Amino acid sequence: MASAEEKQTTGQARPTSRDVARLAGVSHTAVSFVFNGRAEGNLSPATQERIRQAAAQLGYRPDPVARGLRRRRTAVIGLVTDEIASSPFAGRLLRGAMETAWADEHLVLTVDSGGDPAKEDAAVAELLDRRVDGIIYAAMSLRSVRVPEGLHRTHSVLANCLPEDDSLPAVVPAERAGGRTAARLLLEQGHRRVALVGGLDDIASVERLRGFRDALRAEGITVPKEWVIRTGGEISGGHEGGLRLFDGVAPQDRPTGVFCYNDRVAAGVLHAAARLGIDVPGDLSVVGYDDQEHMAAFLTPALTTVALPHRAMGEAAARLLLDAIATGRTPPATVRRLACPVVPRASVGPAPTR
Repeated sequence: MASAEEKQTTGQARPTSRDVARLAGVSHTAVSFVFNGRAEGNLSPATQERIRQAAAQLGYRPDPVARGLRRRRTAVIGLVTDEIASSPFAGRLLRGAMETAWADEHLVLTVDSGGDPAKEDAAVAELLDRRVDGIIYAAMSLRSVRVPEGLHRTHSVLANCLPEDDSLPAVVPAERAGGRTAARLLLEQGHRRVALVGGLDDIASVERLRGFRDALRAEGITVPKEWVIRTGGEISGGHEGGLRLFDGVAPQDRPTGVFCYNDRVAAGVLHAAARLGIDVPGDLSVVGYDDQEHMAAFLTPALTTVALPHRAMGEAAARLLLDAIATGRTPPATVRRLACPVVPRASVGPAPTR
């Protein structure tokens, strides 16, 4: 008898479950029991093992298409994104979703729309035509989104975004709690003169600032209006904000701690501090946000930051979707907020005595 490898190299047909049954000396039904999860109580452990050994010898694998037709499932889920392919965090979210799906014997078919609503609608329609079992819609940054047409026709979950119509379940970062965490990193080191740099009027900026103020208010501290500097989310904005806070200002009149909207802004603040001869963390402590790969750990000094849980979001969204697929029940349209963990490094130290 030709081996499975020989069959593949000579172009012979792939082995079937009937081939496995003949080699194992059992019925075709017995083989079906083993590969459809119904062997327990119907076949002895020895028979199950003999069937698996025969399958391994032949190189047999169940036909996923045929199995999907029987179950009315394809064992494939779709993942539609806006601009996540260009995001430094994309890999973490995708890996979380894909590995969770793989552990549940599902593949993930990913489509990036580039933020084009028409492409998003077309991508969802194409995935539905391919009979995916469900769809995750993920965004590059936390925001309210128009739910693409077609998502309500299958099991769907949002990741790192919120539906404008509150119609679907969503998994997002706990941004307000993250802002509180960032403030506490400075408060625990004795800082009472603290500022915030960066951000816009998006959900993440608003929530992080709310959390930051929550923690300070609990300690009886109010941030002066001029120390909340909205300069965007890039290094240039952080540099501008740092200069506005420190350039020409006497040490006793400037903040000793700065919470930055993200790690890029924090990099700009560090550059401004270096330019002005301000030592970090001796004279100034800096906290970032995001834990941006290939950046935060390589700044000087290495940046203490609050990480966005991208991998955990991918895992949680996939798990929520897979559970809905398995039970056939649509999950409630609730928002699950995941903790943003601290990544301690070298940019935070005790408040200077002045």
